[in-house]
Amino acid sequence: MKIRIIDTTLRDGEQTSGVAYTASEKLHISRLLLEEVKVDCIEVASARVSAGEMEAVKRIAEWASRTGRLSQVEVLAFIDGAQSLRWVREAGAQTVNLLSKGSLKHLTKQLRKTPQEHITDIRQTVETLTHLGMKANLYLEDWSNGMKHSKDYVSFLLDNMKDLPLQRIMLPDTLGVLTPGDTFRYCEEVCGRYPEIHFDFHAHNDYDLAVANSLAAVKAGIRGVHATVNGLGERAGNTPLASIVAVLKDHTEAEMQVNEEKLTIVSKMVETFSGIRIPANKPVVGENVFTQASGIHADGDNKDRLYFNDLLPERFGRVRKYALGKTSGKSNILKNLEELGIRLDPEAMRRVTDRVIELSDRKENVTSEDLPYIISDVLQNEDSEHRIKVRNYSLNVAEGLKSSATLCLEVDGVRYEETSSGDGQYDAFMNALRKIYAPLHRPLPKLTDYVVTIPPGGRTDALVETVITWETANRREFKTRGLDPDQTISAIQATVKMLNII
Repeated sequence: MKIRIIDTTLRDGEQTSGVAYTASEKLHISRLLLEEVKVDCIEVASARVSAGEMEAVKRIAEWASRTGRLSQVEVLAFIDGAQSLRWVREAGAQTVNLLSKGSLKHLTKQLRKTPQEHITDIRQTVETLTHLGMKANLYLEDWSNGMKHSKDYVSFLLDNMKDLPLQRIMLPDTLGVLTPGDTFRYCEEVCGRYPEIHFDFHAHNDYDLAVANSLAAVKAGIRGVHATVNGLGERAGNTPLASIVAVLKDHTEAEMQVNEEKLTIVSKMVETFSGIRIPANKPVVGENVFTQASGIHADGDNKDRLYFNDLLPERFGRVRKYALGKTSGKSNILKNLEELGIRLDPEAMRRVTDRVIELSDRKENVTSEDLPYIISDVLQNEDSEHRIKVRNYSLNVAEGLKSSATLCLEVDGVRYEETSSGDGQYDAFMNALRKIYAPLHRPLPKLTDYVVTIPPGGRTDALVETVITWETANRREFKTRGLDPDQTISAIQATVKMLNII
């Protein structure tokens, strides 16, 4: 069965506290979702919210019209006469998702109307938008509580909606109150009673059941699932896009057009634009989810991929990693050394393993990029001396002026010196570094992430840890770390580690 994936990151996902996208950001996310990830539809805004929303929808609609994707762009509209419809039409979109009341409590307490009055309003709105040449879907807000407490009202509503020119009717668990059992039972009931209607299921994650409920809905006959990138949304968020795609692919017969390999890319873009960090253990897209920490697991993978499941990282454009720590053991270290092209004799291997365990006991975050330094430290190998050394540098900052940096760098025993300016001391340092490396024809990796961690307590002399993520030309990603009371010096330390690694 074909399942449609409707992404509402730019509408429901933007209701995450503290998140607001610019028109340009909305356009970039829209293009990635439709062109690369290939979701079926995107819900991009709510009507009549702001001038910024109008500008965003106009830019998305203009691009979508130019590329033949306008029918895939949807905007939430309200049953308010024709005000929302005019707003959507002016913005250039053609498809509206009308928000109706799916529970008697919401209808009588919020709108203070009777069921018949609400049906009349819906019919008039649908008639108006049809006259305007627009298409409509219908949300039944709070449908889950409607099925729990006012099922007769839901049936009355659907009986009166089934003959309207609606593309889809959308069933939200607005407050995230359903269990998978409830979801299956309610969805099976409406799908069985109205087989001619295309129903979507729209889950919220208040009890951390959004993915499970969406799976149950599909198994009950629902033909469309709503999701947001990284599970963004009001309160606990919505169904995470990457998770539900993986679950439906591996646990149902559902056919989807989504390109799994691009899910990580859109996840990172939304993380950047929203400012909401992806938890390290978030399924599919989290930093650690394809990382084995246990040495037993690495040993099993070496022997016959004993700890692999269907969630292979390559499906999502990622690679499997093996963490270094006190539980990792020799097998994990061996895997990382193979990646770095380093071979050690058994005695050296034992000593390096002991050192990794010692560092882990002190809560140090040991990475594969730390291994060459650990090896050099443990074996006191003169051949492992750093080929790249910072001999001197001067950093200057002044009010109203660009920062500047003078850098003296030693590369394989030869000294180079350059001065440059930049937007901040570290940017100036990097610009001076690029001037040194340009005539050497040595490409520098791209800086893709920069995380600063300061211990709580507010001390001005607290150690600052800077972790920088780099990406090489062949798309290999790695991290380096610096530690110093001065944030800029900490970043420089991490950068020098990068230079020696490459």
